[in-house]
Amino acid sequence: MATLPNPLPRLATDPSGRSLGLHLPPGRLVDVTDDGPWHEPLLWHAEKQAAPGTWKALGVPAARAGLLPVLVDLAASGGALGDWGLLPGAMSYAGDHDAEDLLAEYWEDEAVYDGAAEDLAPFGPEWPGLAPAGVLSADPDTRAAQVADALRGGRDAVIEEPHLALVPARRSADIPAAIGWSGPANHEGDTGRLCAVLRSWEDRFGVRVVALGRDCLVVSVAAPPATEEDAEAVAAEHFAFCPDTAVEEGPLRGYAKDLVGSPTWSFWWD
Repeated sequence: MATLPNPLPRLATDPSGRSLGLHLPPGRLVDVTDDGPWHEPLLWHAEKQAAPGTWKALGVPAARAGLLPVLVDLAASGGALGDWGLLPGAMSYAGDHDAEDLLAEYWEDEAVYDGAAEDLAPFGPEWPGLAPAGVLSADPDTRAAQVADALRGGRDAVIEEPHLALVPARRSADIPAAIGWSGPANHEGDTGRLCAVLRSWEDRFGVRVVALGRDCLVVSVAAPPATEEDAEAVAAEHFAFCPDTAVEEGPLRGYAKDLVGSPTWSFWWD
């Protein structure tokens, strides 16, 4: 696979981004990984927290320059990402994986644990298959901006201190692997495999990766399931993708009810 040119090195001598057609606030380039400095910046992030309108004002023009927006949570990182354990060299390419094969593998691995049968209702230990695609209720990028604006932060929020970041990636689903994000390491050490699932969700549900924390992920959803039956099928995918989230409050049937029409999906890994 040919790699995209990375525009981020230009920000080292042009921090405002004007040469890229941008007007960036003060920010930082991040090239620190768990294995030492990366050969080029992985992302840029603003020094100040994102305010309503930041995603549209900065993220949309950045996308035209080859940089995709995502919010990163700096609440527990002292204003930096040095302790996130970024490992870009350990991530595979999402396009090399089949999303349904991966979800079936995850499902079968998790379904063998004690008590899983009760959690999986209305399904059994056999992988139930992919959920049907949703119908777009909004433009996916517009929905992403709306969800980003709604993530106001705070101690009880999924994302406590959101800062806008820009990442060189082909599509939103690839952002986690592009920066070497290792938040799901206790479930999956190769985030590129999870990005293959995110790509499938992009195609079927208009999903965009909106925010990342050290071990959590928030996506916007422009084509959410409209019925409880479809939502249960989506809930099965969520269980395979992130068991910690999907069974936190009981069987999948109950979790699925909150997915009907929801513009946001949030995940966390223990």
